[in-house]
Amino acid sequence: MPSLSSWFFTTLLCFLDVTFAGDPYVFYDWTVSYTSASPLGIKQKIRARDKACAVVWSSVCVTGLTLISNYEKNEKRVHYEPEILVIGINGQFPGPTLNVTTNWNVVVNVKNNLDEPLLLTWNGIQHRKNSWQDGVSGTNCPIPAGWNWTYEFQVKDQIGSFFYFPSLNFQKAAGGYGGIIINNRPVIPVPFGLPDGDITIFLSDWYTRSHKDLRKDIENGVDLGVPDGVLINGLGPYRYDDSLVPSGISYQIINVEPGKTYRLRVHNVGISTSLNFRIQNHNLLLVETEGSYTVQQNYTNMDIHVGQSYSFLVTMDQNANTDYYIVATPRFVNSSWARATGVSILHYSNSLGPASGPLPSLLGEDDPSFSINQARSIRWNVSAGAARPNPQGSFKYGDITVTDVYVILNRPPELINGKWRTTLNGISYLPPSTPLKLAQQFKILGVYKIDFPNRLMNRPPKVDTSLINGTYRGFMEIIFQNNDTTVHSYHLDGYAFFVVGMDFGVWTENSRSTYNKWDGVARCTTQVLPGAWTAILVSLDNAGIWNLRAEKLSSWYLGQEVYVHVVNPEKDNNENTLPDNAIFCGLLSSLQKDQSHKFQFSGGSPFCSNSIILLFMLFLALLESLFGMWSVEL
Repeated sequence: MPSLSSWFFTTLLCFLDVTFAGDPYVFYDWTVSYTSASPLGIKQKIRARDKACAVVWSSVCVTGLTLISNYEKNEKRVHYEPEILVIGINGQFPGPTLNVTTNWNVVVNVKNNLDEPLLLTWNGIQHRKNSWQDGVSGTNCPIPAGWNWTYEFQVKDQIGSFFYFPSLNFQKAAGGYGGIIINNRPVIPVPFGLPDGDITIFLSDWYTRSHKDLRKDIENGVDLGVPDGVLINGLGPYRYDDSLVPSGISYQIINVEPGKTYRLRVHNVGISTSLNFRIQNHNLLLVETEGSYTVQQNYTNMDIHVGQSYSFLVTMDQNANTDYYIVATPRFVNSSWARATGVSILHYSNSLGPASGPLPSLLGEDDPSFSINQARSIRWNVSAGAARPNPQGSFKYGDITVTDVYVILNRPPELINGKWRTTLNGISYLPPSTPLKLAQQFKILGVYKIDFPNRLMNRPPKVDTSLINGTYRGFMEIIFQNNDTTVHSYHLDGYAFFVVGMDFGVWTENSRSTYNKWDGVARCTTQVLPGAWTAILVSLDNAGIWNLRAEKLSSWYLGQEVYVHVVNPEKDNNENTLPDNAIFCGLLSSLQKDQSHKFQFSGGSPFCSNSIILLFMLFLALLESLFGMWSVEL
């Protein structure tokens, strides 16, 4: 334990470094592990082989079981109790929020205390010239169980609301997610008044089966089926209907003050279900989505598809005779999904009683046209600045010549070589044992091919490691055609793209006449309704290898992903170099050294981040007491 004087001196150096020396650093220290939670009042179920392990005569059985022994009739019998396989971070579910400011450097040391390899991906963070930190199988070797790895990246020229989650082994179905907030720099004005509070809301479909059971079902061609519930901030529904919601379930209460306005950052962190979000008797003023300020419009509800994030301003302008429902309901489903409704409570400090009665209805509930028209109404605020002082609309994307066109068609799961797979343009992506970025770095041939077709080919579907050849500083048009019967959403790492068009039917060359080439919103995740298409435009100015994936987890897991290969032809390639702490696997496993299993930050001391705020307060108090120079409210 450092002395007070050494603590003060060390922290003062950190304060001076952060304040006066370039872009600040912020440090996080995370342990990812299974943690206790019963979101729906039901313990997570375990697999039969886990049960078998429980009867083995052993003091240790690393399968997610707690062993309990007792003596009965002079025999020692070993019984099992299921651990609740929810993935938490530092014991929290959902995990902690990364709250940073544009251009800050983020250092996150991750200790993997799961029983299988782990990667965290940062949904929407662009990692300029640094796909090494992307946290997906094509760019990083997994963090082995019991190991730690430190992510280091800069939130360069970004603002907005995003989230992180585990990208491997269907682990997202067990949690492991949390929020990312990137604030404006002080010199860049926000295009709305400072809200009285900032609230993050996570929506997710939830299954009581373990993620290991779920992925086994998917491998065997078994559909996930109806979720067991919809969670709001990791908690189950308020008991709005005794016949649908059992007693004893913990639910989220959001406390607010009458007359105040709050910014709600709402994320769909689920694995397959599009959700409609609404607050009883309150308007949602949309102001931002995934890093872009939007034209400010009021909505009574918003469809939020898997992987999407929105910011709303909500004013507490009701009379508070009772509490109010916050509701998340699945879209485009039948009555058998009634139990899968997320309900939490908005509680005014002067509320006179609990919420009661029916949930607020959803107009256009069964009409896909309602959803697509709502999506088209979301527009980019071209007069606002975001990460930079110039207006967002100063980048006139509608005037740029398109260099590459890809029409990407998805198909439902099908048997390929005896295994259930999903495809994009007839190709089911096969993750190589050696990540693409490492193979590129060490010039290993045969790991991947840069031959992904720009349209569906007239040939049988196949499993392959085929990449899109992206032209550096090119301008790519991608059309997603959804011939499936469910909503799909697609995410592109490393970029924000412009959503310029969507409609029902089959996309044709003539569809371009309907494109919005002025204020289509820029974001990183877009939806494609069943029997419909969505078109995006993206400027390929970020060198690297970037993941383009289906956000529906079962489709992603079975092969609906591809990587966009973007190489700067200049000699230096303009990319960050291989990290000093890179993990090696596959064909490069021999390069990997043993790890000490100790938390070590490679970017600086974590002591700074834990002390800087307190130091600043003490520093101001010292000046005030010694010199009476000013008074400060904190």
